[in-house]
Amino acid sequence: MTLATVIVLLGCSSSKNFLGVQEEPKKVAPRPSNPSVGQPQNAADVLAKEPEKTTPKILRSYVEDQNYTQAIKEFQAALSQNPDAADINFYTAESYRKLGDLRASTPYYEKAIAGGFEDEELELNYAQALKASEEYDKAREVLSNYLNYASLEIYRDRAQRELANLTKLDSISLYVRDVDLKPLESINSDQSEYSPFFYNNKLYFVSTREATTFQRYGLPFSDIFSVDLDGLSPKAETLSKLPDLFNSANINEGPIAFSPDGNTVVFAKGNPEGKKERRSVDLYVATKRNGEWSTPAPMPINNPLAWDTSPAFNQSGTTIYFASDRPGGYGGSDIYRATINARGRWADVTNMGPDINTAGDEVFPYVSPDNKLYFASNGHAGFGMLDLFVAENKGGVITVKNMGPSFNSSSDDFGLVYSDFPFEGFFSSNRPGGSGGDDIYSFVDNSSDLKTITYTLKGTTYRINEDSTQSILGDVRVKLLDENEQLVDDVLSSRGGSYSFKIDPEKNYTIIGEKQDYFTARKFFSTVGEGIPQEELVERFNEKVFNEDIALDPIILEKAIVLQNIYYDLNRAEIRSDAAVELDKLVQILKDNPNIRIELSSHTDARSDDDYNLDLSQRRAQAAVDYIVSKGISADRLIAKGYGESQLVNGCTNERIDECTEEEHQQNRRTEFKVIEYERN
Repeated sequence: MTLATVIVLLGCSSSKNFLGVQEEPKKVAPRPSNPSVGQPQNAADVLAKEPEKTTPKILRSYVEDQNYTQAIKEFQAALSQNPDAADINFYTAESYRKLGDLRASTPYYEKAIAGGFEDEELELNYAQALKASEEYDKAREVLSNYLNYASLEIYRDRAQRELANLTKLDSISLYVRDVDLKPLESINSDQSEYSPFFYNNKLYFVSTREATTFQRYGLPFSDIFSVDLDGLSPKAETLSKLPDLFNSANINEGPIAFSPDGNTVVFAKGNPEGKKERRSVDLYVATKRNGEWSTPAPMPINNPLAWDTSPAFNQSGTTIYFASDRPGGYGGSDIYRATINARGRWADVTNMGPDINTAGDEVFPYVSPDNKLYFASNGHAGFGMLDLFVAENKGGVITVKNMGPSFNSSSDDFGLVYSDFPFEGFFSSNRPGGSGGDDIYSFVDNSSDLKTITYTLKGTTYRINEDSTQSILGDVRVKLLDENEQLVDDVLSSRGGSYSFKIDPEKNYTIIGEKQDYFTARKFFSTVGEGIPQEELVERFNEKVFNEDIALDPIILEKAIVLQNIYYDLNRAEIRSDAAVELDKLVQILKDNPNIRIELSSHTDARSDDDYNLDLSQRRAQAAVDYIVSKGISADRLIAKGYGESQLVNGCTNERIDECTEEEHQQNRRTEFKVIEYERN
């Protein structure tokens, strides 16, 4: 089974015409013909001139059932009686092409041309078949001759683009790398294994190894499998099909991708048995809650008129890339992206544009840790069918590069993923020498120019002393959270207070420090914009270290802690927006320290009379407590207390009101909290 079979089953196009059955060839001005060969009255002529007639029996498997395997059998039987029938040779070639076996289609295209068969795309597809057979010079000759009589601009443009691509082969061939390729013989079968995805030391992939047959096409159904890895080697004894939640009987399941945090999975699913609609492939999403997956549901980004398949997440999990042949694209299948909106839904579908997408097909996107986009294409300059490419965006300028002959062949090469960037990974290919159909290969890039960088967060944990100095505090539990507050890692700082984490570029983190008898400390940390581009690396192995120290306050009962910048309007108790920002910090302290109960107090200066100040401070303290309760903190953890002017922190009493500065009065107008109960763990 080849990638084109994937097209039939899942819409992963490897040729523009794999996106739908062409029920009749497009009639065009005839090419220069051999005068000794008459123009046959073929089945295509009948369909074109008399569309009200039923499909001829010889074409029913091809046109009505789209069962190209069966069609080939019937065409071969007809050719045994009339080997030179131009129309049957044409449809035989097209059947092989639609099944992705371009090499097998070549002699049939040649006989169709010799017999005078007329179809605008015949020479174009013949040249593609020649290219897949590495007959590059002959392909150039066919395309050059075709341009002398091609009548439709769309096909002239296609021929010119392909000629231009063929001229680039010499330069592409120079991009040779020191790459070791190995087929994964322990999991490859005589059927197809393709579209690998690496996650948590497991390899997920699609396979048609099950015997159940998709009657419409005479092909096995595809399912999603997984296998544990030992380095790059599969542990064959762990090979298993994913559970029924992901694999349905008599349904084709396709490429799968997990979000970086492992809590979201997206996969392709389509083409129920007996369903004759031409387009029936969608992306499905499931999420993990309490260790259980939800029932997969169609994604809102699906297009009901298109095949949507081969999903891939970006490194933060906020963007998903996928291939689709929906209307409005640049050719056959294009690469699109969608993002999570403010409501947490996938939306804002955007075509990746003409730098990435061509009049051919772009499929199987993958985003590497350094934010480069890898994909497969037969529209960019390549060696035959699908080739692997990498796209990079520098300052808004996108460059696309063929990965060269060390990765690509004249066959389909697609579905690349890394397991250890940028050295090791996997991809799919139907190149000769495999076990059968598409196979999965591992690769190790030993090229001397490869350089890698690790990012490390290091720091020291401290105690804040009574005099505001700091001293080393060891044995602090330090936690690293992602931007969704999910735990990434946690460590215990050493006796000397040191800790470290391996971190990723272009990520936002929260660092938390916890220790018995201390307030939990929390700090925001980001590597966004701090990564070092590959081309700027000097050594083969590099490291960039970030430093973030964490200071913890001891919990001391009845010790007053001033909340800075809690201001109220004159003679009012309502919480202002600037005060709310500061109170939110206290809300976080209470959430991080669920074992404390506090008194929140408000104080005034000595101006105005004592009773008024006492009432005003009580109302202000209560307003602050009410605000905190509104944020989800239990009311029984808080006491509101107004002290008026009874606890002045300086000498600005009633007798000295006029002698004090405004700054001194402000010192007395303060909001404090103190721990009044603390339950040790």
